[in-house]
Amino acid sequence: MLKANLRKIYKEKRLSISPKEKLRLDDLLLLQFQQFNFSKLQILLTYWPMAKANEPNTQLFTAYLRHTIPNLQIAYPVIDVATKTMQAILINEHTIYEPNTYGIYEPKQGDVVNITDINLVFAPLLICDKFGCRVGFGKGYYDKFLADCREDAIIIGFNYFDPIDKIEDTNQFDVPLNYCITPQKIYEF
Repeated sequence: MLKANLRKIYKEKRLSISPKEKLRLDDLLLLQFQQFNFSKLQILLTYWPMAKANEPNTQLFTAYLRHTIPNLQIAYPVIDVATKTMQAILINEHTIYEPNTYGIYEPKQGDVVNITDINLVFAPLLICDKFGCRVGFGKGYYDKFLADCREDAIIIGFNYFDPIDKIEDTNQFDVPLNYCITPQKIYEF
């Protein structure tokens, strides 16, 4: 199936999940995520989940890492719509967030992280395939960013749905996930 069709199907599927069921699924995602050992992790790039899109609650996974890795540096993406690029901005307890053009919360200010210093990236997705290729929201910010990450950076996607067999219209610019975590299983690619 093509990305555009998958995007439509999985947006609708996610929106059909009730708030109570979403809480349960997020807890199961966290339990799966806790199986990883990130003791050497230094910098995480995470993102603010879009409530209107019923995205998995990445704040749970970020909080877990913050609690277990005391010196962890955490960054959030900030996009530049004009250049269609993204930067990672370090946050702290005083960071102020504001919604961008797409309604996604970003840090208002902060230090830019060198892309090659990032160890772990949480990548948003609607669905992925059994090769780790993902369907996002179609703007391409993450694929451009991920292409410049260091080779040993770990890219994780969280999803309420298992991977499909194959996304038909992937291309050389698609950067695959290393892992997709679902409520029932961890998929490694």
